[in-house]
Amino acid sequence: MQNNDRALSEIEYEALANLRYRIRKFRQFSGKAAEKLGLTRQQHQALLAIKGLGVGGRMSLSNLGDKLILTAVENAELAASLREAGLVSIDTKHKRRQTLMLTEQAEELLRRLTSAHLYEIREMAPELMQALRMLQDHRRMEVAAWMQ
Repeated sequence: MQNNDRALSEIEYEALANLRYRIRKFRQFSGKAAEKLGLTRQQHQALLAIKGLGVGGRMSLSNLGDKLILTAVENAELAASLREAGLVSIDTKHKRRQTLMLTEQAEELLRRLTSAHLYEIREMAPELMQALRMLQDHRRMEVAAWMQ
């Protein structure tokens, strides 16, 4: 992370606050949507990671832990909760490399959640992009001023 000693501008504070607010709103929406379908927030994140980053709806247990930034214990508990809920099956052919596979139930829940999430993201995209643009444009103006 770069450390700049310069003071942040009011525009940067406003843009950062707005961006963080939009992210919190999306996270709140996402959590409520998952809970309506009987999933925890973390279970939903796991299903999405497996579907989106796994190969053919499969992901190693260790890779899931990396993607969700979990400790080994947290990862094992999450995998157990997913299996108990009937959302994944666990291939244990290779003891050192267990593989999680989504069930049809998980695929259906994920389809429903993803559709709602894409709609929500598309609705809030202009505001997110505006906050990001404000931060990016302000930085460009600083670099241009420095170069003169």
